[in-house]
Amino acid sequence: MNPSFKQVENILSEVSQYIENARLNFSEVDVREKSINSLVSYVDETAEKMLVEGLRKILPEAGFLTEEGTAGRKNEKLVWIIDPLDGTTNFVQGIPFVGINVALMEKDEVVAGWIADVFHHSIYHAIKGEGAFKNGQPIQMKIKKTLKDTLMATGFPHVDFTHLDWYLRVMEAMMRSSRGLRRMGAATLDLAYTAEGKLDGFFEFSLNPWDVSAGALLVQEAGGIVTDFSGGTNWLFGGQIAAGCPEIHRELLDLMALAKGE
Repeated sequence: MNPSFKQVENILSEVSQYIENARLNFSEVDVREKSINSLVSYVDETAEKMLVEGLRKILPEAGFLTEEGTAGRKNEKLVWIIDPLDGTTNFVQGIPFVGINVALMEKDEVVAGWIADVFHHSIYHAIKGEGAFKNGQPIQMKIKKTLKDTLMATGFPHVDFTHLDWYLRVMEAMMRSSRGLRRMGAATLDLAYTAEGKLDGFFEFSLNPWDVSAGALLVQEAGGIVTDFSGGTNWLFGGQIAAGCPEIHRELLDLMALAKGE
C-alpha cells in the first residue's frame, strides 16, 4: 500500500470516534429532511468536513465527490468519493449499523477504498490488485454453489418507488430461493459484510457512487463479482448494483430478470 494511504485509516478512526461520541447526546431535533425519507444532521456534515480536510492533506491535487456537498469535483483524474455517514436513519434511531465510505477514483475507475464499521470499531480496505482486508487481516468471500445456500442482503426502496412492483417480486423470489434476505440500512456495510463472507451477496437500485464505491472494490478484491442488473459494468454511476461470489452471481441476475418478466 502507498504509505500515504495508511493515513486514511487514521482519519477514518478519528471520524468514527466523533460519530460514536456525537450519538451520546444526539436529538432528533437536530435532523433535517433533504428530500422525502432522506435525512441529514450536523453529524453528517461535520464528519464530511473532517474527512475532506484530512484527505486534502494526503492528496492535495485530488477533487471530491461527496454526499453532503462539502467539496466539489475539481479534478477529473483523481477524485475522492465520500459518504461520511451511511445509515443516517439507523444513526438517528440509535441502531448501531453505520458506515463511512471513502474511495479514490482515478479516471472513473475505483482504485482504492476504505469502509469504517463505526460502532463495531472495524476498518476495511482494498487497493486494486492487492486484495481486501479487515483491520489489516486478509478477507475472502465464501464460496456458495447455489443461491439456495446463501444469505443475501438488499435495500428496500424508500426514496425512488419507480420500480416498486418489480422489486417486491424480486424480494419474494429471493426469499423463496435463499436462506434469507436482510435489509440492514447501510449499503456500505452490506458490501463490506459480503466481501468478508458474513453475507453472500447484495443487490439494490437507486444508489449513488458514495454508497457503493469502496464496498464494490472490497467485494472484487475478495474474489467476488460486481455488475449492474444486466451484468454490465455501469454499477458505479448507474444506480444499481449486484454483488456476489462467482458461483451465484449469474443465478442472482437470472432471478432478477425473471421477476421483471425478461
